[in-house]
Amino acid sequence: MRYVKVMPGSAMVVVVASAALAVAGCQPGGGGTDTGDGGATRSGAVSSAASSSTPGSPKPGSSVSGSYTPSASRPAPADSAPRSSAPASGGSAAACAAGSLKATARQAAVRPAGTGTGAAVVEFTNVSGRTCVLTGHPTVAGAGNGSPEMNVPLTVKPTGAATPATVAPGGKAWVKLTFVQVQGEADGYCVSGSAPVVYPTMVVRLPGSGAHQVALDDGQFAECDDTVTVTAVSAVRPS
Repeated sequence: MRYVKVMPGSAMVVVVASAALAVAGCQPGGGGTDTGDGGATRSGAVSSAASSSTPGSPKPGSSVSGSYTPSASRPAPADSAPRSSAPASGGSAAACAAGSLKATARQAAVRPAGTGTGAAVVEFTNVSGRTCVLTGHPTVAGAGNGSPEMNVPLTVKPTGAATPATVAPGGKAWVKLTFVQVQGEADGYCVSGSAPVVYPTMVVRLPGSGAHQVALDDGQFAECDDTVTVTAVSAVRPS
């Protein structure tokens, strides 16, 4: 009789102990590895969303359906870091912004015979702290009274192939403008029979790099027929 009474009690102890272990396993903090992974994954997912979300996206800590990402497929932390906007080593530099350039002009050493301007070299200096690229043929307009709002677009005749000119900070690139030359003395004349025109300044626009108003370092732009031949922008100074 004493043996029979002991066995049920032992069985009850085993049942109670098993139930206690089962309850402990279901409590927060139980199964530390699984809960730790789940917590890190949620935090990473919310941080990534917060760093790249637009206004109105859920705030960190809010409940987001489907925001849980299994740890095996979670991207490495480096992948969620903001990417640099600077070109990668060996990559192409961006086009020069208008504000990153200073433009000046002078009469070219080699120009058609006559008494007008003949030809001018426009120099672009990169005054920014970043390397950038200029490319293409410019458009040109005469600025009446030196006022850009009174532009007179010139007929442009491009010459030469357009290749990108990479300009480092402080570096330079050039275009050459060759006009229909004024002939004769004093006010001169145009071979075509039209009247010569004088512009105090020219507005030179580069593809993707803005418009730039330039004045000659000596004199004004005197030309015929409002026609100009232009070279593509180049890292080699023209004569």
